[in-house]
Amino acid sequence: MLLEVVMTVLMVFAVMCTLYWLAVAFQVRRTARLLPSARDGIAIAEQDPPTQRVCVIVPCHNEAGNIATLIASLKEQDYDRLRVVLALDRCSDDTAGVARRAIGDDARFEIIEITECPDDWAGKVHAAHTGYHRSEHARNADVLIFTDADTQMDPACVRACIAIMRHRGLDFFSLLSTLNSETWFERFVQPITAFELARQYPLLRVNRGDERQRAFANGQFMMFDAGVYRQIGGHESVRDAILEDIAFARRIMYQKHRGGLLMADRMLNCRMYDSWPEYTRGWKRIYTESANREIKRLRRYALRVPVVTAMLPAMSLLLVVVALFTGPDTIPLAIGLLAVASWLLGLSMVYRMSHAPLRDLPMSLLGAFLTGRIFWEAARDLSQGTPTTWGGRSYVRKAEG
Repeated sequence: MLLEVVMTVLMVFAVMCTLYWLAVAFQVRRTARLLPSARDGIAIAEQDPPTQRVCVIVPCHNEAGNIATLIASLKEQDYDRLRVVLALDRCSDDTAGVARRAIGDDARFEIIEITECPDDWAGKVHAAHTGYHRSEHARNADVLIFTDADTQMDPACVRACIAIMRHRGLDFFSLLSTLNSETWFERFVQPITAFELARQYPLLRVNRGDERQRAFANGQFMMFDAGVYRQIGGHESVRDAILEDIAFARRIMYQKHRGGLLMADRMLNCRMYDSWPEYTRGWKRIYTESANREIKRLRRYALRVPVVTAMLPAMSLLLVVVALFTGPDTIPLAIGLLAVASWLLGLSMVYRMSHAPLRDLPMSLLGAFLTGRIFWEAARDLSQGTPTTWGGRSYVRKAEG
């Protein structure tokens, strides 16, 4: 009797696992079929070469370890109407020296050093704002790109993205960067952490362009039509935003401009954090703002992630093991195998789309629990009023809802 109850419970878990992960697989396949990636912009640019003047603005705070790599990738861009502004924000390391050595005699680059930030501005936002207003190239550009110092661009990135932006009739365009996988947490946790953010903001809904659109962008790469940027008030309009990318996406949507977000497909690569404490601190900030600072929502995600990504697959695998050792009935075995196969299919499609190594997929079980922990700690910090440190400043955020 007890065995029958256990088998029934396990089969219920397995059916839930099957339904969830088949839905994930369907959504990933549909997204890949209906939306291009940044790499598809190369062919568009070949057919209709863009001619706009472009200025890339890079707000930097203590980025001596990253800035040379970004500069090298910008120097290799195959788009000739390009200028770059490095806005160095209160740097206490050798970011300026590294940047100057990396730039050499390339006249397309200029450095703007910022020594203070007003109390009512977020640091990164103020740096980007200052970089735009103090650069003649930025003020005269047709297209503005704001990117982070820890990114690296494919040589065709700028040209391809301008072509996509024009081809799709967008006023604002952002990329989901391809994240590097070097450390244990980047390999085992990052694919699940990033997937959970994408699950909250599905690409198809972000790109709808109607009343059901969900506003979202990635601050690692934001491209604006310069006229629209000025019309919505530029960075001054989001001066106190801790996640200025989502704030911009909402302003674009509410003011009836067209925004878009696509997968970078290795056209933009990024290594976000060097250590596990930095990783958890950074993603707590991202999750808190993307959840609109709603504590209940964060706690709900903290429970849901380990359940659907770890517990349901684990229960399905247990069902397979129990069915193999308890009798000739093949129905529980078939249900368990189908659930495990559905989990592997859906998650492998997520990994392929984000270019995460498939060999690390089994460690997603650990990644799910650690991602849930990040959600839970974000909710705790928000409820306790714990300040978050970002870009050289500390911010106390007020819970909403």
